[in-house]
Amino acid sequence: MKISTKGRYATRALLDIAQHYGKTPVLLKDISARQGISLRYLEQIVSPLISAKIINSTRGPRGGVMLARPANKIKLIEIIQLLEGPVAPVECVSNPGVCTRAPSCAARDVWSDLAQAMYGVLESTTLKDLVERQKKKGTGKEIIYDI
Repeated sequence: MKISTKGRYATRALLDIAQHYGKTPVLLKDISARQGISLRYLEQIVSPLISAKIINSTRGPRGGVMLARPANKIKLIEIIQLLEGPVAPVECVSNPGVCTRAPSCAARDVWSDLAQAMYGVLESTTLKDLVERQKKKGTGKEIIYDI
């Protein structure tokens, strides 16, 4: 599975928001500037995150976006599956009906193992984990995260 810009940018934006957790809402234009993501594309990415109640949005002069729950309660798997779909390197892993060979295919077993490993990493990693990793790497104000 190759994670698209949508999944990568959503993760970067959420990391940015998580670094401001508990403070005032974060403006999308500020995230856009810090992360090097076009504001228009960021607005498209944020919409499903709001619908999925991963972030909250408030309007007005003190508006912006905030995490809907603590960073340690938001797992990367939920973000990636929301924006990318199933975590599988090939379609037959998540949908065996697409291939008549699926039940007897040794290669599919390897792809399935790969999917389980990717799922395990994403399931066990939270936004808080990313914030901690970023702290260890340093957090300059204008840093652009390439996750």
